[in-house]
Amino acid sequence: MLLPYYLMVATSLKPLQEIFTDPFTWIPSRLAWENYADAWNHAPFARYFLNSTIIAVTETAGVLVTSALAAYAFSRMRFAGREALFMIFLGTLMVPGEVQLVPNYITITRLGWLNTYAALIVPWLASIFGIFFLRQHFATIPQELQDAATIDGASHLTFLWRVVVPLSTPAFITVAVLTFLGSWNALTWPLIVTNTPEMRPIMVGLLAFSSEWGTQPRLLMAAATFAVVPVLVVFFALQRYFVQGIARAGLRF
Repeated sequence: MLLPYYLMVATSLKPLQEIFTDPFTWIPSRLAWENYADAWNHAPFARYFLNSTIIAVTETAGVLVTSALAAYAFSRMRFAGREALFMIFLGTLMVPGEVQLVPNYITITRLGWLNTYAALIVPWLASIFGIFFLRQHFATIPQELQDAATIDGASHLTFLWRVVVPLSTPAFITVAVLTFLGSWNALTWPLIVTNTPEMRPIMVGLLAFSSEWGTQPRLLMAAATFAVVPVLVVFFALQRYFVQGIARAGLRF
């Protein structure tokens, strides 16, 4: 599993003349740190990092809010057609993401949002998986807690904020980590709805090293290495909560 990461880092540190040598060399003869400086100066990566951070953080916060509200309604509130509506929500998970590109692009175009943060963020502020995952966790919270809160005069929002959210921290962190990683690594949608470097995220920025004349592998691998660092930091920092969230959510309908 770590071999692709090793090859990425090793290639990023190889001098130009060692990239295509035969036989293949696993260890660079010299650590070419200048590859990282060349890659950083090749394109506006500071802007790319800023855009990716704004998009990933905003999208993660939005998904947590919408998923929590929908999951609470599906797990703790009683209304006609609840189970049928939830099954319809789950059914949308089987729709390939590529199918959504055209209608989403038409909608964004008609709203005049092309090449804006709104185009990059708004279509992904709701997550069916996030709703499903939190709903499974909320369903494990004893009904007695809700009954006691109701007797004390707590509304649904109060019970959600003061009781359900604190008891579901690992589940929220799991959804947050998965959403952040998906948003940070997104390529197709940002590539479609942006047309200037000022609005493009880091993954689209990596395409600066590919052209009709070929690819610059040492610079591409150097840029990919510093592009993946925030993802690894987030994952390893929250890994303990991520595992707890997966273990506690369960699969009970």
